[in-house]
Amino acid sequence: MGSIGADEVRRAADECAQFLRGEVDDDWSVPIPDLEMTVGEVVAHAAEGCVWYAIDLAAGGDDLEPVEHRVKTDVTNGSLVDTLTAYARVVAGVIETTPDTVRGFHPMGAADPSGFAAMACDEMLIHTDDAARGLGLEFRPSDDLSAAVLARLFPWIEGDGDPWDLLRWANGRIELSGRERLSDWAWHCAPLDDWDGTVPTRSSVLGGG
Repeated sequence: MGSIGADEVRRAADECAQFLRGEVDDDWSVPIPDLEMTVGEVVAHAAEGCVWYAIDLAAGGDDLEPVEHRVKTDVTNGSLVDTLTAYARVVAGVIETTPDTVRGFHPMGAADPSGFAAMACDEMLIHTDDAARGLGLEFRPSDDLSAAVLARLFPWIEGDGDPWDLLRWANGRIELSGRERLSDWAWHCAPLDDWDGTVPTRSSVLGGG
């Protein structure tokens, strides 16, 4: 486990888009429980994450401060899904053509192409789940995809539990039996060989309380 790349990014985009396209006639201006975002805003945010990851990986480690990128939300729901899938293809293409030795900037670590692939998948899967919650629905991606993202970004999480439940728990979305809901969680997006065996938190990685 732990190997993830452009193919998984495309799969995640396809699974998320298939779900979201089935709900484009709903009201995406509704708020999402526990988030200060609407359904439309969270889909736009997932798209922004994909294109930012493409930019950061292509920059080869530099934080391109002049760049500012935002996806508009005063558009049709269908066009938001189109944007998400297009930007997922962009980051998949960059990942596919970037050598494994290249590192890109991310606040949680200097990520390799595999790390950016896993983060792009995580953004799409978790935020599509957020959108589903806002609409009063349930979203469930493929188990093997959830397991691959979990293994790459959260290598300290072990066990035979449901991979989708574990991925949502690791991202602070739910509580599980015997596991409280997390509020201070972080990814390991640097190469897996760089992991020192400790469990990172957002406050320890990014600083602050």
